[in-house]
Amino acid sequence: MSAPVTGAAPLLTVRDLDVRIPTPGGELHAVRGVNFELAQGEVLGLVGESGSGKSVTLRSLLRLHPAPIRVAGEVLYQGENLLTLPEARLRAVRGAQIGMIFQEPMTALNPVLTVGQQIMENLLEHKGLRGRAAQERAAELLDLTGIPSPRTRLADYPHQFSGGMRQRAMIAIALASEPKLLLADEPTTALDVTIQDQILRLLLRLRDEMNMGLILVTHDLGVVAQTCDRVAVMYGGRLMETAGVRELFEHPRHAYSLGLIRSLPGVGAHRQPLRPIPGGPPDLRRLPDGCTFAPRCSYSTAACLGAEPPLLRVAPQHDSACVHYDRLPATLEVSL
Repeated sequence: MSAPVTGAAPLLTVRDLDVRIPTPGGELHAVRGVNFELAQGEVLGLVGESGSGKSVTLRSLLRLHPAPIRVAGEVLYQGENLLTLPEARLRAVRGAQIGMIFQEPMTALNPVLTVGQQIMENLLEHKGLRGRAAQERAAELLDLTGIPSPRTRLADYPHQFSGGMRQRAMIAIALASEPKLLLADEPTTALDVTIQDQILRLLLRLRDEMNMGLILVTHDLGVVAQTCDRVAVMYGGRLMETAGVRELFEHPRHAYSLGLIRSLPGVGAHRQPLRPIPGGPPDLRRLPDGCTFAPRCSYSTAACLGAEPPLLRVAPQHDSACVHYDRLPATLEVSL
């Protein structure tokens, strides 16, 4: 795994990102004050249970949420705030300099257009390629993502591709404009473990070849351990912990992160029963006072029930929003 570029300005800076979604049952505060940075060539894993706000955060970066959903804060990319850019300027960034792989390729791909047409649409919009030049480049992109007989498969429709091939086609579309940043929303969901491994290896190889930044949304800590340089743990719409991958797995500084790690299947000869986190995620329309994880936390005390703990630096390059970060045990249960 190549190291991210250090000493340079961040490729992406997110400050106080806030997303509110009106619902019949009340306003849902889906993302609350999220802050992070991404360096060029770095892979950041955004991890948490379903409903924690991961996918909403990713889509917010490119303003993909329609009204009446409200998005506030700053998403700084090369000195420009994507949340306030005019639509015409945003279109020159979205899909061109920042690509996105959506979670469900069967619904994200247009079923009545061939795979080739969908790749060439991106090439025409952002690269000005058309005709034979676009066809040749589209075939190169399919070949780059490991699809055999790429020129022949350009004429196929999405339903003629397997699940893994559809995901590769989505990657080819996202890479058509040679983006500097790739947003991947659970790109291996519903794929078997062999195809999952191939897709992850492909993303890392493309990251190395193109020196892209990559944000990988997943609920699978095993995927994070294999692919990411840093990890940001989300719960209840906000970041609970950010750290390097090894630091987080060896010594988590938030009780929620510790619970996620302990719920993974053990390795080695002496298998232990799974230790799931009790209860369920909070209702984002009616959040509890204090730490949102406190109702499920075995380390919770009265100190957790006042103001919500802020995300603070607790160790070198390691931030936590846990009052009892210094009481949590080290764990070496996951082999990196």
